[in-house]
Amino acid sequence: MTAGRRVRRTRRAGLVGVVAAAVAATVFTVPAQARDTGGTRGGGGGHEATQRAFDTLVAQGIPGVTGEARDSKGVWKGTSGVGDLVTGTPRGAHDKYRAGSITKTFVAVVLLQMEAEGRLDLDDSVEKHLPGLVRGNGNDGRKITVRQLLNHTSGLFNYTSDPDFRARSLLAPGFFHYRYHTYTPRDLVRTALAHRPDFAPGTHHSYSNTGYVLAGLIIEKAGGNSYEHEIRERIIEPLKLRGTSLPGRDPRIPAPSARNYATMSDDPAATRYHEVTENNMSWAWGVGDIISTTADLNRFLGTLLRGGLLPARQLAAMKTAVATPGDALYSSYGLGIYTVRNGCGATLWSHSGGVNGAVSEMVATPDGRHLFSYNLNGVRGMPTANPVDAEFCPPTGAPGGTAGTAATERAHRERDAAADRWAALSR
Repeated sequence: MTAGRRVRRTRRAGLVGVVAAAVAATVFTVPAQARDTGGTRGGGGGHEATQRAFDTLVAQGIPGVTGEARDSKGVWKGTSGVGDLVTGTPRGAHDKYRAGSITKTFVAVVLLQMEAEGRLDLDDSVEKHLPGLVRGNGNDGRKITVRQLLNHTSGLFNYTSDPDFRARSLLAPGFFHYRYHTYTPRDLVRTALAHRPDFAPGTHHSYSNTGYVLAGLIIEKAGGNSYEHEIRERIIEPLKLRGTSLPGRDPRIPAPSARNYATMSDDPAATRYHEVTENNMSWAWGVGDIISTTADLNRFLGTLLRGGLLPARQLAAMKTAVATPGDALYSSYGLGIYTVRNGCGATLWSHSGGVNGAVSEMVATPDGRHLFSYNLNGVRGMPTANPVDAEFCPPTGAPGGTAGTAATERAHRERDAAADRWAALSR
């Protein structure tokens, strides 16, 4: 990857645009407090490597980690570190947390369900559902389809990359002045349309949060209800996702939950953590406002991949992915879901999410039978432990989840790619 491409991707990175700054030192020394709260551990079916990866992340400066794996042998939950740097309260196995851009997978499922019901077509233009909204500065909703919004080929500028927006909502000191400010979805669209498009629709792939603001507005137009209502009625309630909610303007995270920490700076030398838990997430809306748990995300992703949420035609469309060569986070992007290749060569389905002070991932094998979700309540520096490799690669006893005879070579590659990976996870 060229240096120019690295700069470009980092500038645009952001589930909601938050870049994990690379720093050399930490402010707090956080003890690893690993807790096995159930499921299987030990032998060939254990999750020791995953727990070691969690502990390594904490040793490298992450305040705390919580995760859950589900496979043929049962359910395993693991934690490490703390949920509160002041009190030292450990991370909880059942913590609720901001899941960021994992919201996009929920949004895509709703639109695909609506297509199956005949309410819309993926190849409808944005103009058909939101007439006159996407116009100006070379932007034209008549030339952009719903499908292109969902697979990030619309060419629309990513509104969270707008310098003024970032200064107000994502970085210090602006965040602390605007953290309770309410944005409307159309405010966010206007921010994007103040910029020219990045490319002609359908010609390239570039992660753009703007597309999912428009996707949320299309849900409301096609369904006649709020985006939040449709997700609750179609996904949260049928699957009994009791730890999952859409906060609206409420800046709090329901208990049990951890505090969130971030440097709130684009300066790679920044070392100070700020506590940023309370945040009016209207600035993210259908892009990344959902609150969930590891158990709920595993149930959601597993049900989706096993065909429990979409007819076969719509599930196939969701998994029809565009190639994203050179991307640090995923190898191809479908409709609200993407593929990753782990360190031992397996292809997995996933989505991650990052907001101020929180990074999350949900990952599964293609059959939806082996599931893994985890959350970090802060990111600083360039952690090199990879929980996904630790969970999905054959166990070898190597720290941090490396596996196979090429473990040393892969560890070097992971160190080289760490800056890109942790910046990209903030999508």
